[in-house]
Amino acid sequence: MFNNILGNEKIKQSLQKSIESNKTSHSYLFIGTQGIGKKLIAIEFAKMILCTDENKYCNKCKSCIEFDTNNNPDFKMIEPDGNSIKIEQIREFQNKVAEKPIISNKKVYIINDSDKMTREAQNCLLKTLEEPPEYVTIILIGANESAFLSTIKSRCMILHFDKIPNEEIEKYLEENYKTKINSNIIIKAFQGSIGRAIELKEKQDEYEKIEQIIYNLEKKDKIDILNMSEIIYKTKDEKTEILDYINIVLSDLARKKSKYANCIQIVEETKKRLKSNANYDMNIDNMLFKLWEEVN
Repeated sequence: MFNNILGNEKIKQSLQKSIESNKTSHSYLFIGTQGIGKKLIAIEFAKMILCTDENKYCNKCKSCIEFDTNNNPDFKMIEPDGNSIKIEQIREFQNKVAEKPIISNKKVYIINDSDKMTREAQNCLLKTLEEPPEYVTIILIGANESAFLSTIKSRCMILHFDKIPNEEIEKYLEENYKTKINSNIIIKAFQGSIGRAIELKEKQDEYEKIEQIIYNLEKKDKIDILNMSEIIYKTKDEKTEILDYINIVLSDLARKKSKYANCIQIVEETKKRLKSNANYDMNIDNMLFKLWEEVN
């Protein structure tokens, strides 16, 4: 159980014990940073709940077999429709909840990114959380606890997931992907998220180039900085991630030289303008010039 999922051992042990003692809750709220394994743990937990073998997680019963092939009728994953989870999705879920299990004696519903539920959807869900059928378990997964109504939170068992230590993530990447991360700044950018680390391992070269741009702000003139910055202009589709990374580098420099602290706000202002669909290249030019002027 949970053997291939990194981190949060106490939560995994707690969930396993609840299965073994047959004392699972009707509703859970899994809270923590994106990419730390909340969804993976929720799926494994759901499989255990639905397993019909007395020892649980047998991988042999009809429930386990159909779960592994995404055909178990007693399990459903609900994902955001666009940028949010809408009231129509919750109403459809409620209609299904009322139907009794087919294979198992339980049903499990996972609402992923449930912090993206509209207020109307949350109020609608509340009706089910107040009086859930005895056979159903509902698992809400989210990164932003403050996005949930207090009435939702009061009816769930809340489990706070910890960030995964960077040393464990480095070891995981080396053992499973044969990848060694050379930059301490990139390791900091993992922010305790194995999902983020897996994404960044493929982009190590471009992120190291971005580091060099920022580290050279004091050493090069404006034109040199612009010439070095081709990588930023090429990554328009990843603009939020790139600008976030620039600020991680600047934060590291600000610990050594206070003049870099103001640079962080320059990048944040650029992010705001780009969210308003401002011209990308022009705003990157402006940002780089301002960063250069701030530190020279």
